Amino acid sequence: MNNKPMTVEDYPLASRCPERIKTPTGKPLTDITLENVLAGKIGPQDVRISRQTLEYQAQIAEQMHRHAIARNLRRAGELIAIPDARILEIYNALRPFRSTVAELLAIADELETCYQATVNATFIREAAEVYQQRDKLRKAG
Repeated sequence: MNNKPMTVEDYPLASRCPERIKTPTGKPLTDITLENVLAGKIGPQDVRISRQTLEYQAQIAEQMHRHAIARNLRRAGELIAIPDARILEIYNALRPFRSTVAELLAIADELETCYQATVNATFIREAAEVYQQRDKLRKAG
């Protein structure tokens, strides 16, 4: 496996280094063809972006000094492992007055321990702090 960090010269990934791009199920990008889809060899999970591909994109963004974009790509990469239904629950919990500080901190702990989503966990903790400062938390009890 090639662990060399991506550079600006590697962009766009699909044409400059397709051999490094894999689906979330581990299939190479070159396997994503209409023929394979019609033959049932490629399913919905195969056409989603992988956490590794988002990390590659983040590396390129950092080289371009687009650090906010890199953080967002890494946050998105972490979310891949989290079930869609749970993401929607967390989204709703982040709306003003929907959660207590303890509930938000519990979500952050869950993201970190269950999904290794440290960037998102930090984001949730920051949100809890800001909501507390701005009085946007649900009152316990």
